[in-house]
Amino acid sequence: MYAVTADTKNEELLADASETLASAKTIAQDISSLLPAPQRRALLGVAQLIMLGEMAVNRMMDNLEVAG
Repeated sequence: MYAVTADTKNEELLADASETLASAKTIAQDISSLLPAPQRRALLGVAQLIMLGEMAVNRMMDNLEVAG
């Protein structure tokens, strides 16, 4: 079971967010192959937005490592 508590470290939260976004992106990409073209393009657009969020989280983790 997953829980976010007040004492959860920022690095842990960011790592979990990155993994969750990566999984969501993969799920969206996999499901898109089952859809007709218009819906497939829409879902691939959502997958790309998820990927942008993942990239932002990963950059934040990199920034924390450099600062720390």
